[in-house]
Amino acid sequence: MSEFWAGLLGVVVGACVTLGGILLQHYLTNRDQKKLDDIRKKDLLHMLHNPPPGQEWRKLDTLARVIGADYETTRRLLIELGARGSETESDAWALKTRKPLP
Repeated sequence: MSEFWAGLLGVVVGACVTLGGILLQHYLTNRDQKKLDDIRKKDLLHMLHNPPPGQEWRKLDTLARVIGADYETTRRLLIELGARGSETESDAWALKTRKPLP
């Protein structure tokens, strides 16, 4: 009977260690991603507050290239910042505070 309890204890301890490792990896990965996203958001805000002279919108490919992200990540960060896409220009973005929807 003691072999049974030793085996059961081994299974429980192994499961707890595995779950702890998974949670730690998830936490560390998310922490690093959040730090990178925060840096990218800062750069996006700067670009959206300072469009090129004579322009009111920023192109998605320019924004993505500057922050070093793919288009989907760039779109997600732009939406989190309160930006919106243009209704008439393809892949052009601006802050809603500067270009509210009509």
